[in-house]
Formats: sequence, C-alpha cells, structure tokens
Amino acid sequence: MIELDRAGRSFKVKRNLVHAVRDLSFTVAPGEFVGYLGPNGAGKSTTIKMLCGILTPTSGSVRVAGLDPTRRRTAVARRIGVVFGQRTTLWWDLPLRDSFDLIRLLYKVDRKVFLGRLDELVETLDLGGFLGTPVRQLSLGQRMRGDLTAALLHAPEVLVLDEPTIGLDVVSKNSIRDFLRRVNAERGTTVLLTTHDLGDIERLCRRVMVIDRGSMQFDGTLEELMAGESSLEDVVTRLYTAGAQ
Repeated sequence: MIELDRAGRSFKVKRNLVHAVRDLSFTVAPGEFVGYLGPNGAGKSTTIKMLCGILTPTSGSVRVAGLDPTRRRTAVARRIGVVFGQRTTLWWDLPLRDSFDLIRLLYKVDRKVFLGRLDELVETLDLGGFLGTPVRQLSLGQRMRGDLTAALLHAPEVLVLDEPTIGLDVVSKNSIRDFLRRVNAERGTTVLLTTHDLGDIERLCRRVMVIDRGSMQFDGTLEELMAGESSLEDVVTRLYTAGAQ
C-alpha cells in the first residue's frame, strides 16, 4: 500500500541545501500497522507530506496504493486518511456534525453510505454527546475523536497518523488506541503511525521503523528492536544517538 524507493526531499535554506529525507526506501503491505519513529527534525513529517502529495520528492519515487501522490493527488486523497495530532482538519467554528457533512460532500460519499458509517463511528468513539458542539469548544480528546472520524468517513485503505494521542489523558489515550486497533484488525486498514509516545508503539505496532536525519536506522519487528533490552525508551534513545553521530 505504501512504497518509497530511494525517496529524497531537499530544501534550500539561504544558500545551504538541507536534506530532510535522503535515499529512503521501505514498503508497507496491506493491513500492516507500522510505527514510524524519529526525533524532531528526523524527516517523519516530510515523509508524510510526500505520501499525501503535499511535497514532491526531489529524488526517487513514492507510491500510495500504486499511485504517485504528486501526480494523482485527488485519487490518492480518496484512498488515504490523515490525522495530525497538533492540527485539526475540522472547521473551527462549525458544529462537529456540520464538519462531517462538508467532508461527505468533499469526498462525494453517498448520503446513505455516509450516514451508516457515521452512526458506527459515533457509537464506537462515543461522539453523540457533542455532535452539535462547535469544534473550537471541544476538549483535545473530543477533537481528536472527531478528527479520526473525519479521516475515516470515506473508508480509506490507508490511515496515516501523526501524533494522534499527543496531549491526551490516560483514559482518552486508551480509547484512541483501542479504536485504532479495531480499525486495523476488523477493517484491514493499513496504518502508519508517527509518535513520540512509546506507549502507542508498544500497544499497537507489530513493526517499527526508526528514522534519523532523513535516513533509516532500523526496520523490523518490535521484538527484534527490543532484543536483549529492558526498555523501549533506552533502545530508541540509543538509535537516535547513533544516527546523530
């Protein structure tokens, strides 16, 4: 579902060429739930933007569901859902329900199909009590549940999550994690998760990739990453440090 082949993205900063991502290659198979780790500035967000077609690779290639996100951005948008923990895709001053209606129109989802999906997501994520509340009045946990619903209303095959549990309390985190596990297991949705919360990784991901300074440092199972180590935090810190040297 996701394929990067020696993908790179460079930026000019004043007179210097900065390589945000360099020679990055990996694939994510249908139905996988993959954690994508790295320190701030490692290239995670740049990778996500290339997957969404927001940024064009300056070298190599990127494919999502067999499509080039830059050339087929609209087609890719219909097959991918994206959630940014620190930015909402919802309309700030509109009630949550109205944001969902606008998303239905944007994706041209049949109304009957849309209502069925919405009812399921509202029940699963316990949204019923605040569908009429303007987004700006929602708590962070409520807004995140709204963003997840918005990302799934068009039934995407791929879900890309950027810090989906950031700033949430323990109860909200567990609720989001349980929901994501169900989406992956029951719908077969392919999930790529970037996070600094290692609890997300331990509870959700069978495979982990670690990136630093735009290059892959590790790609394997969580068990392989943890081999002989007592703490996931210690392992990740060691990889980040090795990448910086």
